[in-house]
Amino acid sequence: MTDTPSSFSQSYAQAREKFWHAAHTAGLQVDANVHPLPGREGETLAMDVVLDGAPDAQSLLVISSACHGVEGFCGSGVQVHALQNTAWREAARARGVAVLYIHALNPHGFSHVRRVTHENVDINRNFQDFSQPLPDNPAYREIEPLLLPDVWPPDAANVAATQQYINDRGMKAFQAAISKGQHEFPEGLFFGGKAPTWSNLTLRKVLQKYAQRCQRLAWIDLHTGLGPSGVGERIFACADDAQAFARAQSWWGQGITSIYDGSSSSPRLTGLMWMAAYQECPQAQYTGIALEYGTQAPDRVIFALRGDHWLQGHPEAPAALHRHIKQDLMDAFYVDTDAWRAQIVDQAMEAMRQAVTGLSSP
Repeated sequence: MTDTPSSFSQSYAQAREKFWHAAHTAGLQVDANVHPLPGREGETLAMDVVLDGAPDAQSLLVISSACHGVEGFCGSGVQVHALQNTAWREAARARGVAVLYIHALNPHGFSHVRRVTHENVDINRNFQDFSQPLPDNPAYREIEPLLLPDVWPPDAANVAATQQYINDRGMKAFQAAISKGQHEFPEGLFFGGKAPTWSNLTLRKVLQKYAQRCQRLAWIDLHTGLGPSGVGERIFACADDAQAFARAQSWWGQGITSIYDGSSSSPRLTGLMWMAAYQECPQAQYTGIALEYGTQAPDRVIFALRGDHWLQGHPEAPAALHRHIKQDLMDAFYVDTDAWRAQIVDQAMEAMRQAVTGLSSP
């Protein structure tokens, strides 16, 4: 068992080192899927995978981090803690449940302190059928000119125009217009891409390798940035299926929320990553949640994302402004206090134990 703070890291390179060390200490092998680009410190980037349990286990629980790169500072800490938690590991094995840890779905964003991939794509909007017409987002098109102004911080005119939109439509409408996903503006926010990303293709290979023999599959994808600080919202992460939702409620409680009925803090999205579970593991009964931890108010999170996208298009920005924008982004997706980290781990371990119970029940 490790103390909670020591499981978390201050950089991707440190997080990867801790993940590898925890795996090797537990006697487990790391399957490194190496990214084609280097990290911020020149380090190797990878989607690292560890299987704890029998390769042919009938029940498999996936725990994944850093779908949105900067959110990996939270998710990695949970994974390292779990790998070092002997009681948890023994309990899962005793119930015949194998656990698959996928560390850093988007290692480039994790390392470079960005939410998106090196292609500027939001992975969780990228799982589309690219042979078909892609979803349209006219609301994003309407506000796109406001989101990335010529100067940062935005000038008074931009602030006034943005506030007027929020006053007229409401904060939830503003948030939904931005975060629903869009395929029209490659430099914009929540861009879903024009083709599958490296992370998309690599994750599919991981699922093909490790998750095509199980009969029951659960997935907890760790996220931050929505909701009250430190509260882990359990968002239904399956297709819009009443039986799957009832099963998820029986595992994780009646408080589970859904993008399909409007109860979630997240709007209804398209191109969701978890749809790959159905496509790559059709033999398995699938049940999943996104565990979404709150950090700051929605307007501050969106402002931080706007700043980071502006910075990406303005490499000439002064060093002080660069540091300020990156710190804003970190603060929007990771609360650097022991109290917050303890909340994160406690809720994650509870959800993981509930998943093992659900997977092993008749």
